[in-house]
Amino acid sequence: MDLSKFSGKIWLDGELVPWGEAKVHVLTHTFHYGLGVFEGVRAYQTQDRGTCIFRLAEHTDRLFRSAKILQMDMPWDKDALSAAQREVVRVNGLEEGYIRPMCFLGSEGMGLRADNLKTHVMVAGWPWPSYMDPEARDRGIAVRTSSYTRHHVNITMCKAKANGNYINSILALREAIDSGCEEALMLDNEGYVAEGSGENFFMVRDGILYTPDLTSCLDGITRNAIFRIAADEGYEIREKRITRDEVYICDEAFFTGTAAEVVPIRVLDGRTIGAGCRGPITEILQRIYLETVRGQQTRYEGWLTPVTD
Repeated sequence: MDLSKFSGKIWLDGELVPWGEAKVHVLTHTFHYGLGVFEGVRAYQTQDRGTCIFRLAEHTDRLFRSAKILQMDMPWDKDALSAAQREVVRVNGLEEGYIRPMCFLGSEGMGLRADNLKTHVMVAGWPWPSYMDPEARDRGIAVRTSSYTRHHVNITMCKAKANGNYINSILALREAIDSGCEEALMLDNEGYVAEGSGENFFMVRDGILYTPDLTSCLDGITRNAIFRIAADEGYEIREKRITRDEVYICDEAFFTGTAAEVVPIRVLDGRTIGAGCRGPITEILQRIYLETVRGQQTRYEGWLTPVTD
């Protein structure tokens, strides 16, 4: 999928620009140093309300929080960037798609001082039906514990969805794929489970859901949705430190994320998780989540923003 070959429009600094003309200079500061922030957002076709963006307000809020953490002055307000995301989906005729808003520092200067730089903003959207193999929703995926440690709170800003933070993720995922697995499980600097390369982690044991606390993990929007759905279904969720061997002997495990949605884990480090397939609680939460994003669960309809008024 060569994204440069797509057609359509990209929102760049307040204007809709033809896809092939949305360019920046090679001396763009973020291109060299990775100091930028972004979001991954999804739009789905719903049964009654047309195409809707899932949890648009929450994604936009997190984008602004990330920018504040990294001291990036935002030239647009939240309403403008939310409207830009809706406009990009609409103008490109996307019934379903992935949306990428990103804030980056320009070519007004170079160096680690990062001063006198302007914050630029882009929003693109394109069809992206599934991040994982669609069959992974049913059968689950094979995961390996990464040799790369997840970020520590005094090494980088873990609550910012920052461009440069994902070098760590890319290395971990490549390592997992090279070993024959589909995803990595990353540990924190003390050896406790943190998250996947781009997903939050949950496990189930004796009917209780467990997930790592957010000390060094991103505050996932899908994670938050699963908290709400699970509570509404009567499941208890506990945030705690989780060791790798606890995962080996759990009943079920799964990842959550905007791109991955809810994906079961069937194997970790060669150990079969539970029955080696999607577990019953995972299946319930996954089903409700997928119904929610397509407007089939009216109790969560407030999470959906139509792209047209």
